[in-house]
Amino acid sequence: MNKNSSNKMALSPNTSNKRETVCIFGTGDFGRALGHKMIQSGYTVVFGSRSAQTSSLIPKDAEVLSHAEAAQKAAIIIIAIQRQHYNFLTPLAEILHGKVLVDVSNNLKINQYPESNAEYLAQLVPGAKVVKAFNTVSAWALQSGTLDASRQVFVCGDDMEAKQMVMDIVRALGLTPLDKGSLLAAQEIENYPLQLFPMWKFPILLSLGLTTFFFFYCLIRDVIYPYVYENKDFSFFIVISIPNRICPVLALILLALVYLPGVLAAIIQLYRGTKYRRFPDWLDKWMLCRKQLGLVALAFASLHVLYTLVIPIRSFVRWRISSRIVSQALNNKTEPLNTTNAWLSDSYLALGILGFFLFVLLGITSLPSVSNNVNWREFRFVQSKLGYLTLILCTAHTLVYGGKRFLSPSSYRWYLPNAYMLALIVPCIVLVVKFVLIFPCLDKPLTQIRQGWERKPQYSEQSNYIINKSAV
Repeated sequence: MNKNSSNKMALSPNTSNKRETVCIFGTGDFGRALGHKMIQSGYTVVFGSRSAQTSSLIPKDAEVLSHAEAAQKAAIIIIAIQRQHYNFLTPLAEILHGKVLVDVSNNLKINQYPESNAEYLAQLVPGAKVVKAFNTVSAWALQSGTLDASRQVFVCGDDMEAKQMVMDIVRALGLTPLDKGSLLAAQEIENYPLQLFPMWKFPILLSLGLTTFFFFYCLIRDVIYPYVYENKDFSFFIVISIPNRICPVLALILLALVYLPGVLAAIIQLYRGTKYRRFPDWLDKWMLCRKQLGLVALAFASLHVLYTLVIPIRSFVRWRISSRIVSQALNNKTEPLNTTNAWLSDSYLALGILGFFLFVLLGITSLPSVSNNVNWREFRFVQSKLGYLTLILCTAHTLVYGGKRFLSPSSYRWYLPNAYMLALIVPCIVLVVKFVLIFPCLDKPLTQIRQGWERKPQYSEQSNYIINKSAV
């Protein structure tokens, strides 16, 4: 059986196993899409509306009644309307008593109201069992069969039985429910769709800040300095040369910043002698966005590869090569091959190629579709062991590129070193500290700490005593 036919079967109504009746208050886009999807999944759907007239937009197998009549026909009622229109539910409080009300609404702003919409609904209808769900699923996703959208649905509520009934509906629709606990979690669930790349904020802002800094840094060294002291106009460097200096610098720094919090966490655990104390908030947040930092670093590394590939076709490069050839012809002198430089050049390119290959491998394994198909040991081997190998290769690539220029006075224009020299600071610190941490005298106690051993167990015993005493 092919894939298309299986999809069609999943979307076809299950007439042999008819499910219970579900009421939906609201005939807007989301209410209609959810009703259509539920009918396809075998549910009987009754719409509650201000107007009991059937519209061509309403699924043909659904019934449209007034709010009071529709509520009496179902134990589960989905409130697919906005919060500002909840007031009509107050006169229906007696009819809604004991029924499961599913709040699917979202707000326009994060923390727009003091309490969540679901909690507000529970206050309006105190006798009902309110559950928050479906607010992370769009009408488009339901109409497209949820094949191209996230299948995860956050669910929360105070009544376990009501929450289980809603999660059964979620599963029947081909979605994946995720229990977030009591109704107190509703505000967090409602804020989730309003967040714009929450885990990407720090990596993007950091990247923009570093890009701005290194752009002006390279502008001063490579454009302004030659213009002031040599009267040469290299302003065209802004288009290719300076970006090709910035991209590898940021790729190396961001890659090092992926592994720096792990090193800092190891030092903190060794200092404290336990793993049962929280890291500082800044370190916690840093560790949570390491994946995003790595992907941004991979993007800069990919741009560096593309910029490097176009170097031979640049007008400036072709002019410089032809000038050198003409100069040698006029002087009737050919420069001999410098094998040392040849070795350095080939080694620098080989290290860069290997480093970028492993960089791409790290990026691929961080994708959910790939990481979900490997076990924890395999994932840790790739992200940790191969990750550090990638950092070593990329750092070596930069060191070989520098060669003897580290000691050349001409490399320090206005006493400013090359940008790649600054890029080596963070990765070298990470690699040196990591090298120290793998010494048996440090690695052994660190492994024991991460397995639960504590240097001062009486601290934990005292904490447990305080916790138990406060609980009483």
